[in-house]
Amino acid sequence: MAKRDYYEVLGVDKTATLDEIKKAYRKLAIANHPDRNQGDKAAEDRFKEATEAYDVLSDEKKRQMYDQFGFAGVDGGSGPRDYSNVYRDFSDIFGSGFGGGFEDIFSSFFGGGGRTSRAHRGPEAGSSLRYDIEIDFKDAIFGTKVEISYSHQVACDVCGGSGSESSKGMKTCPTCHGSGQVSRGGGFFTIASTCPTCSGNGQIIENPCQSCHGTGLKRKQQKVKVTVPAGVDTGSRVVLRGMGDAGPNGGASGDLYVYINVRPHRYFIRQGDNLFVQIPISITQAALGAEIMVPTIDGKKIKLNIPSGTQHGKMLRLRQYGATRLNSTDRGDMYVKIDIQVPKRLNSKAKKLMQELSDALGESTEPNPVSFED
Repeated sequence: MAKRDYYEVLGVDKTATLDEIKKAYRKLAIANHPDRNQGDKAAEDRFKEATEAYDVLSDEKKRQMYDQFGFAGVDGGSGPRDYSNVYRDFSDIFGSGFGGGFEDIFSSFFGGGGRTSRAHRGPEAGSSLRYDIEIDFKDAIFGTKVEISYSHQVACDVCGGSGSESSKGMKTCPTCHGSGQVSRGGGFFTIASTCPTCSGNGQIIENPCQSCHGTGLKRKQQKVKVTVPAGVDTGSRVVLRGMGDAGPNGGASGDLYVYINVRPHRYFIRQGDNLFVQIPISITQAALGAEIMVPTIDGKKIKLNIPSGTQHGKMLRLRQYGATRLNSTDRGDMYVKIDIQVPKRLNSKAKKLMQELSDALGESTEPNPVSFED
């Protein structure tokens, strides 16, 4: 079954605020909570669907990617989805008035994220980044290299990414005693939330690095040359693997996605791999036929045969003078649209010749009797 739009799932508008999204999710989660609907598969599915929608729409970056690219922008492959922001926001959304064991339910439904898995968090993948560039029309046809400068997180050069200033490294968190969670409430209701001291790791750094403040990461401005292949168009992207943010706890770096916007050309229009250009010719060239020189995107001119009797708007094709096909040396075609130019001013000799031509063709100066009525 096809996925429903995340905004539709939560019943909110696309302009909804984070507070409105939280309220909508809270209402759905309470109504479809497994403790209240034991054995109800439909309620379980609605609960999972609402949680997935909230996970995306409550995260600014994920929401931006979803708004721009749909499900393709937030589906990160076949592995389990990371619901960490749902766990972080749980106590904020539900306060102290909801049943306990909620994170265990998430863990059983979605994989990972329960009490045990959060106790000692290992390396995590870094975030991928987006960078937009604008290139000339011709560069998109034939390819180019563009140098960009961007900011990303890298492993701290002082502590080597460990976050620790000394070799003592980690110690058990004194707040949660290594569980990664703290509980509050009492009686019937108990809420387990992420430990604020260790952020769910279960351990803390004994002597945090003064340079990176214990994060193991620093922000760095970096220049890199991006090779733009021939045949790209607006919306195409170049992926630079491992050039995104470095991952926490020694995790792999994310990727850098360079999105391309192509400036329009003054004369050429592109449709797929084909190029279109409009070329003016005279009445006599159209009537008698001619050979003319037309410009190409390559920067050179080639000979084009105009057949006698060519009509205004006729398309003539020049094979292999279009855009380069992506990941190929082959090219599309160039289409030349004929624009017959009618002279606005005629001297007496030209008028006489035009009149003689009109007489020879038997043309009438009377209104055209053709009717467009049915």
